Amino acid sequence: MSLILAADIGGTNIRTAVVNSDGTLLHEHNITARLSDPDLSADAIITIIADLLRPMLKHHITAVGLGFPGFFRGDSGILAASPNLPNISELALADRLHEALDLPVAVQNDALCAALGEHQFGAGRGSQNLLHMTLGTGIGGGLILNNRAWSGEFGMAMEIGHLRVAEERLCGCGLHGCLETYASATAVCRLYQEETGEQHSAEAIYQLAVAGDQQAKTIIEQAGHYLGAAIAEAIKLLDIHNVTISGGLTGAWPLLHPALVKTLDERLIPPLRSTVNVYRTTLGDHAGLLGASVIARNALAARDAE
Repeated sequence: MSLILAADIGGTNIRTAVVNSDGTLLHEHNITARLSDPDLSADAIITIIADLLRPMLKHHITAVGLGFPGFFRGDSGILAASPNLPNISELALADRLHEALDLPVAVQNDALCAALGEHQFGAGRGSQNLLHMTLGTGIGGGLILNNRAWSGEFGMAMEIGHLRVAEERLCGCGLHGCLETYASATAVCRLYQEETGEQHSAEAIYQLAVAGDQQAKTIIEQAGHYLGAAIAEAIKLLDIHNVTISGGLTGAWPLLHPALVKTLDERLIPPLRSTVNVYRTTLGDHAGLLGASVIARNALAARDAE
């Protein structure tokens, strides 16, 4: 049985696991790594990732799959850019890690990996087409069309976190009114602090809402409203009827989901209303890891078919 080393790369943590062919995660680890430093060079990033992954190769690994925050040139393994790493441009990430680890390496956007994981193993299983969203520090997205991941012509498809849903707030991308400035976990925390002067995690704000804090409840429901509005625009463009959502903010699902569905139906054209299924992830934090294993297996299959 071939084993894949899967990694989900974040700004401060790298989550790794060995994954077998049926999607079982073995030897899972969460490793601290400061990849969010904007001064890191390409060589430093390669060294950090390779040094952290190398001890896991003792498990007789066949290939490595990585989900990485950034824009990739299709399936080439080339990282065109990463929002948190301004010094990185057109980095041949897959090839460089292949050289460092002496194994086949496949890399792709982390949210697209989460979409692949959800599509093959989670709440999106059995769907031919799937729109997936990740709700965390920001908001990412991944798209499956006709059972294949779609990253766009330049690797930038499904930047749903930067759909414009309002006018006012300045986003880190330089535009105003982006979805992630209203509906990410970061946005929920900031909005609550602006209203109350208190700092809390998104999870704590949800607990406050459950306990009767009206301001907390309103902010979470507003996040659901903006998510529904953004999904409606995507559905009108793509005519996809299955949506999955993962990430920390899904912990507020009992308040988030009803508000989301209400606005979604209000914003859809009549023939599309009540036809879209919005599911909370069934994989939790494992969607990205499982998706990373999928891209590695797909790369091995493509190589063997040549």
